[in-house]
Amino acid sequence: MNKIKWPNGKSFAFTIFDDTDNSTLNNTSPVYSFLYNNGFLTTKSVWTTTSDFGTHKGQTCLDIEYLNWLKNLNQLGYEIAYHMASCGSSTRKETIKSLEDFRNYFGYYPITMANHSLCKNNIYWGDARFSGIEKLCYNLLTLGKNINFFKGHIPGSKYFWGDICEQKIKYVRNFVFNDINTLKKCPQMPYHDNKKPFVNNWFASTNGIHCNEFLKVISELNQDRLEQEGGACIIYTHFADGFVTNGKLNNDFKLLMKRLSAKNGWFIPVNELLNYLLKYNNQQIKPNISRLERSWLLEKIFTGYN
Repeated sequence: MNKIKWPNGKSFAFTIFDDTDNSTLNNTSPVYSFLYNNGFLTTKSVWTTTSDFGTHKGQTCLDIEYLNWLKNLNQLGYEIAYHMASCGSSTRKETIKSLEDFRNYFGYYPITMANHSLCKNNIYWGDARFSGIEKLCYNLLTLGKNINFFKGHIPGSKYFWGDICEQKIKYVRNFVFNDINTLKKCPQMPYHDNKKPFVNNWFASTNGIHCNEFLKVISELNQDRLEQEGGACIIYTHFADGFVTNGKLNNDFKLLMKRLSAKNGWFIPVNELLNYLLKYNNQQIKPNISRLERSWLLEKIFTGYN
């Protein structure tokens, strides 16, 4: 693909989607203090409420101190995104309430979101991410455990909220790749899939699931290649997973991110990057969704990440 002309003469784009799993003020706020001091504006996802069930529990917007910190991040220019209502499955009524709560907290409905783990209200998740031969391959790969498990896109289910997603949310995360240049792996993003009408636009991301994977992605070699290619990276991570130990930020993370900050990069939240790409890309690149699905399936065989 041809190099994109980035705003203000920037050479490449870089951003982060922080999955809120296990997030607390103690294990996450030091990361954001560092990012802000080094010129990185990124995206932090949240849960609006708690659940007695679900996985990877962390603080939610019901914690006043945590909520006030999130509001401050938002005022500083960070995007607050949606990671479902809670860490557990939510009914349609609960999801609608959570979106209204989100708007009351932050003044807008979430622009970007990512499904969470095994929430039954996930939208087009599991085998519903695919069609045709790709769905068959996925079900063989996962031993069929996710067949019809996720219901957020299925009218009539108590977990259905697809119509609300279409009305309220602009971008939904889908496939994750290992290349630092997310745009190279998914040049058509953000893209719409007519077979999945309740999602307005999908976007891909780069795997930085925990601190060690993140450090691999932003190695000096990869940073230089991203710059040379004039690409865009949306790295998907969990800042609660290994970035802060005993209150101290990982030193390798600090060194590599400081190096990256010195480059001529466009460091903006996920929604701002996707808004730019939506205007720039969609008139030029027709999505090849089957190829994208196959590419992800091949990587999943070797990495297991989703």
